[in-house]
Order: sequence, then C-alpha cells, then structure tokens
Amino acid sequence: MYGRLYFLRTDTFVPMKHLKAINKYFWKYRFRLGLGIVFVFLSNYFNVLTPQITGFVIDFVQKTLRLPGYKPKTVQPDYDSLVDKFIYKVETAGYDAGKVVILCGVTILILALLRGFFLFLMRQTIIVMSRHIEYDQKNEIFNHYQKLDTAFFKRNSTGDLMNRISEDVSRVRMFVGPAVMYIVNLVAVISLSVFFMYKRDSLLTLYVLAPLPILAVAIYYVNNTINKRSERIQASLSNLTTNAQESYSGIRVIKSFVQERAMLGFFKKNSEDYRKNAIDLAKVEAIYFPSITLLIGLSTLITIMIGGLYYIRGQHNIGIDTIVEFVMYINMLTFPVSAIGLTASMVQRAAASQKRLNEFLDTEPAVREPQPAVKINLQGNIRFEHVDFVYPDTGIQALKDFNLQIKKGQKIAIVGRTGSGKTTIAQLLLRMYDITNGKIEVEGTDIRNLELNSLRKQISYVPQDVFLFSETIENNIQFGLPHATREAVVIAAKQANVDKEIEQLPIQYGTQIGERGVTLSGGQKQRISIARALIKDSGLLIFDDCLSAVDAKTEKEIISHLNEYLRDKTAIIITHRMFSLLSFNKIVVLEDGEIIEEGTHSELMAIPGGYYAGLYARQQNSSRES
Repeated sequence: MYGRLYFLRTDTFVPMKHLKAINKYFWKYRFRLGLGIVFVFLSNYFNVLTPQITGFVIDFVQKTLRLPGYKPKTVQPDYDSLVDKFIYKVETAGYDAGKVVILCGVTILILALLRGFFLFLMRQTIIVMSRHIEYDQKNEIFNHYQKLDTAFFKRNSTGDLMNRISEDVSRVRMFVGPAVMYIVNLVAVISLSVFFMYKRDSLLTLYVLAPLPILAVAIYYVNNTINKRSERIQASLSNLTTNAQESYSGIRVIKSFVQERAMLGFFKKNSEDYRKNAIDLAKVEAIYFPSITLLIGLSTLITIMIGGLYYIRGQHNIGIDTIVEFVMYINMLTFPVSAIGLTASMVQRAAASQKRLNEFLDTEPAVREPQPAVKINLQGNIRFEHVDFVYPDTGIQALKDFNLQIKKGQKIAIVGRTGSGKTTIAQLLLRMYDITNGKIEVEGTDIRNLELNSLRKQISYVPQDVFLFSETIENNIQFGLPHATREAVVIAAKQANVDKEIEQLPIQYGTQIGERGVTLSGGQKQRISIARALIKDSGLLIFDDCLSAVDAKTEKEIISHLNEYLRDKTAIIITHRMFSLLSFNKIVVLEDGEIIEEGTHSELMAIPGGYYAGLYARQQNSSRES
C-alpha cells in the first residue's frame, strides 16, 4: 500500500521495508481502506470544482457588466463535465449578474458541504481502521511476548518491553491512520489540481509547479536525518521508561538506602538524552516545514506575476478568472504539500518504531511447541537421564550429568546451597528452558515432545520469587484455577494456613492487594502463592523454597496440611532446610549441579561427615537455641 503512495525515489524510503509487517493489517481492513481512499478522492473532487465555478462567475460578471479591460475569450475554458453542464444551464436561463453570483455562491456552499461530508466519511474509515490495527497489533505483540522463553525476559528490560507495546505501536498507528490519509489526500489533490490546471493553461501550470522538484530534493535529504534521529529518540525513551519503571518497583529499596538523589541523577541523565534527541529532531522539522511553506508561497507569487504579465499583454487567453483559479488551486495544494514534511516525519518515526517491534516479533522462542505435540495424563513418573544444562546468556553450567528417577506418589526433597542448581530442576520440568544434553522423560515420553500448555496445566508450581497480581486475594488464589468457586478458594487458603489472616482483613477475600502484593507480609505472600498452586489439585507439585518467610509454628501447621494433601500426589520440594514432619521417599543433595548424596533420611544420616547430616544437625541445634 505505502509503496504505491510515494512518488519519490524508492531508496529514499529504505526504512519503509520495516513497515511491510503492517501489510497484513491493510489487507484485513482492505474494505475500510478502499472506501477511505474513494472518499478522499470524492472530497477533493468536489473541492477542485470550486475554482472552476469561481472562474466562471468572475468571467460572467466581467462580460455581463462590460467592465473596463475585459477581453472576450477566443477559446472557452475546458472545465469538468459537471461544471460545463452547470454553466450551460445558467447561461441558457438568461439570469442577470446578481442572480448568477447568488446561484454560484450557493453552488460553492453545496460543494463545500459535500466535501465536508466525504471528509467525515474519510476519517470514519481510515482513522477508525488505524484504531483497529492498533488494537490488533498490541494483541499480536502481547501474545508473542507470552510465547517467548524465560531467557528473553532476562535479556530485555520491562521498561523497554512496555515502551515498544505502547509508544512504538502508537507511532505505527500514526502511519496507518493520519499518514496514510495525508498521503492519499496529497495524491488526490495534486492529481486533480494539476490535471485541471493543465487543461486550463499548460504553460502557466509548468511555471507554477517549477518549485516542486526543489521540494522533492529537500524531502530526499531530510528524511534520512529524521529517521536516524527518530530511532535515537525511541531508544532513549525506552531507557527513560526502564529507569522510571525500575525506580517505582524498587522504591522501598531506594528509600531504605537513601538513594533518592542518586536515582534522580540517573533519571535526569536519561531524560537529558531524550530531551537532546527530541530537540535535535525538532530543529530539523523547524527548518523543514517553513521551507515547504516558502516554496508554496513562491508558486503563488509566480502565478500572480506571470499570469498578470500574460493578462496585461493579452497573451495565452489568460484573464483575471484564470489567475484567480490558479491561486485557488495553489491554496488547495498548500496544506497537503506542507503536510509532506509532517507525513514524512510520521512515516520515518513509524518505520523506526516498527523496526524495534520487528526485532521482538521476529524473535523465535527457544522453547517451542513440538509438531506434532503429545498430550499425556501426568501422574508423576519422571526420569532425568544424564542431563546437562547451561544457561544460554551467562554460560553457567547449572546441572552436570544429573540422573534422577521419580515415581508416582513419591515425595522428593532437593537440598543444596544457593546456586547449586535446585531451581533449575523446576524450570526444566516446566520447560521454561530446554536441556543442553541428556533427556527428561515424563510418563515415559520425552518432555520436548509434550504439548506445552497441557504439561504446565498439570503441574502446580510455587516459585521461589513469589509474584502476586494487583488484584483481590480471591482472584490471586483463583489464578491457578480461573473457574474455581469461592468454596474452593477458601479450602486452598486453609490448606496453606492463610485463611485466618485473610478473614481478619476488612473485605476478607475481596481485599485488593498492591502491586506485587506489597500490602502483605512476605509470609502471607508465600502462603497465598501456595494456595494458588494447591487449588489446581495437580498430580505433580513443585515447591521451590516456598516457606522461607514463615515462622516455625506456621511452617509446622502448613506441613501438617500438606501431609494430608500430598498423600497420593507426587511432590518435589526444593529447600535449604529439612522438614522433620514431612516424610520423604528420597532426598537429593546437590553441589555445583551434581548429585553428591542421595537416599532416605536415615540413609543420609548414616553417612559419616555427610553434607546432609551436617545440615540437619545445624538445623536441629538452631531450633533448640531459638
């Protein structure tokens, strides 16, 4: 679409290749776009008839009143067929000059109303289309974000992701809406005006259009500058957004370390970069737009000067009516041609923004849905066979030759120091990452062959880093099972031993918690997260150090509930400390991604100087002291 609308050299708009991604939306809304283009041409068609009616009435009045200096036309002007019919009816009706002036005034008013009506329809089609495209594009980007793997979100900041889906999409909308409308309008006005000007007087038309090549050269040189500076503006805006987002999220840390002044300094620096880039672009545009207006004014001056000389000398059959018509045509060209700069700026900014969007939209997730995908009924039979895993961004090897077999209904504890690879096991079972070497089998099927959604739906996971949404407590627990009843929510809260504290809140389960659950204590957040996992009633549960923020008494109460809940379920509990009230079928001790001890509690306690025995002894001594 956009390739057809531009009349300058194609290498001027190399960045336009990035906007090819929008063609599918133009095709989707082709009916609205097509109607909009028709309405643009109709509105301009009725607009260019006005100079012809004006020229006729001026000539008619001069001829009828025999005004001094009037010279009869040797050749009648070649007007539009509608105008010719109008002139024929007026002249054959025998009206005097006064009635003709009134009739022509009314006709010009009707033409203006028709133009306004089609302008309204034009905006109702093209601008509304742009809003639909904005809606579709935001949904496409958000949907693609959700498909991308965990490593992607570690590489890219939240502020940058937010800026691309908001600011960049808004700038693309300015292209698919106003910019397209201005481009079509420019093509319509120029084609219609030049066509009728050329029919009226070809030589004068060539003089009038002489400044346009200068305009084309100006656009050619300025657009590249606009595009480069637009890219810098978007990049600096992303940095600014990221800075602000991180400051808002970490405001408690900033305040506790009294770093408000330092953070303000970072923000000022990013803000200054954005301001500088924006001012640089504004300077270019400040020179660009008045220059275009100057060229339009030059065309008007040429029309009056050359047309006046021809009139005085009685050459080329040019009268005052001809000069008036050409001046009106040039005035019609003023806004569309002056809008070339604005349109070019919008297009270049949109191209820069779409380039940033394409970078993410073209990113393929490292973890992909298998084709064909296998669905299973997950019972809890899992096997790790010679599994190696290296984090793609850092190059850290988290697991080395890891072997583990878990059977349905077993309770497995995975113990180890921070960074030993415990959380990695949970991430691999959820297929947040794919293993580097080896194989993970779930119910005898390679995990890489399983349908992702089906696998994750059948696993209840309580992450180490608790995340709660800025929603009600009920909705946060219900997030694990969207259609769960209030009764199910309450049962899950009781199993997580958080129901009594919820009932003490003013609105109980309807209480709105702050962003990331900031209005709750660490222990409350952890227990709500546990309730969210328990409500799913899955066959496999993974608890990743989920009781670190609760006291010993609450921990015992939660474990007593879990003992009953986990009776027939498979559970993997990742922890730094052991729970004496919970009986484990197997305890796995990790060190630097390798299993250094494995067995039951009694077997590991029997190992002289063993890691697990030492950990358990230290935990018992700490409990007695407290």
